[in-house]
This record gives sequence, C-alpha cells and structure tokens, in this order.
Amino acid sequence: MPEQLSRIEMKLVELEGKVDAALASSEKMRKYMLWGFWITVGAIVVPLMILPFVIPFFLQSLTLPAGF
Repeated sequence: MPEQLSRIEMKLVELEGKVDAALASSEKMRKYMLWGFWITVGAIVVPLMILPFVIPFFLQSLTLPAGF
C-alpha cells in the first residue's frame, strides 16, 4: 500500500508539471491572440474610419479650377 501511494504521488507531481506547462502555453497564446487583435484593428479598422475624411479631399483635388 505505501508503494502504491508513492507511485500515485509521483504521478500527481508529474501531472502537476504538465498542467503548469499547459497553463504557461495557453497564457502565451492568449497574449499572441491579443496582439493579433490590436494589429488587425490598427491595420483595418482605423484606416476604414479615416477613409470618409480622406476621400472628399482627394475628390476635391481632382476637380477642375473654377475658371475652366
């Protein structure tokens, strides 16, 4: 019986290490996904919000002057 408890304790310690490694890996992945989200917002959403202000400026620069 004491041998069996010792084996179970060893297995528990081994499993605890694996759980800690999985937690560290998932935290790292969470940070990567958060960075990916902010990069996506910066690369897609912000330009789409600026576009309505830039389009009139470019259209105005394409029109002919009043004298022509």
